[in-house]
Amino acid sequence: MAAGGDGVAQQAELRRIEGNACFKKARLGAAIDCYTEAIALCPNVAVYWMNRALCHFRRKEWAKVEADSRRALALDATLVKGHYLLGCALLDKEEFSLAIKEFEKALNLLKSENSTDKMAEDVWQVLAKAKYLDWEKHSTERVWRIQSLKEACESALQEHHFLSDTLVEDSDGSSNEYSEQIKLLSEVFIKATLADTPVDVKAVPDYLCCQITFEIFRDPVITPSGVTYERAVLLEHLDKVGNFDPVTREPLKEHQLVPNLAIKEAVQAYLKEHSWAYKLNC
Repeated sequence: MAAGGDGVAQQAELRRIEGNACFKKARLGAAIDCYTEAIALCPNVAVYWMNRALCHFRRKEWAKVEADSRRALALDATLVKGHYLLGCALLDKEEFSLAIKEFEKALNLLKSENSTDKMAEDVWQVLAKAKYLDWEKHSTERVWRIQSLKEACESALQEHHFLSDTLVEDSDGSSNEYSEQIKLLSEVFIKATLADTPVDVKAVPDYLCCQITFEIFRDPVITPSGVTYERAVLLEHLDKVGNFDPVTREPLKEHQLVPNLAIKEAVQAYLKEHSWAYKLNC
């Protein structure tokens, strides 16, 4: 029986290898067929489900991406690509909060593996997009509710002063109590919507942005020279340009980089209060 089981597993692997070859040639339909055969032979191998999900991802068949990535993650919850693909499928369904959770799981797994793979950048990009869209959705709802409340308050205030016969201006043309209250009410509601009002990119404090990309920090590191950069961008500079600090030109090696936790916390606090800023990085 064991020998027969090994034979089935070998056949499944051959189908996977064939599917990978088809995928590289962009023959997605043929690749899906191969992965489907592999799944039929060995349904408890997570990578078969994930590979097929990746084919559906390329075709933007989101319902199938969600189904296959969920099956893959049920078998192996540590699959970074599984969480990434599921997040993308949920993002397409506009289930932003659930998509955010999947992208964050993928990022946490990459961090635990100390990965510097491009995958981290891809995940961050869609995470930023999901967080911005989630903010935009809830922001629109909040602004509508606040506007409705403002109109109700103005109507109630007008009715009160009408019944009190205090709607008219004072005889000298100066504002009366009603107009002053309307002005104050307007100021209160303007302040209430400030968090939901995007501002110019220049409003983001410089110290929260990388000096190379001018984007908000995601994984800031500080050099011996005291300059803070985005880790992935600085590593690319060290690899492709040379072992020196881009700003100070001082000699620099990767092992000298130290996470700037203070800046990272400041960025997280800023984005929590100004979620519209996620759009700057997506």
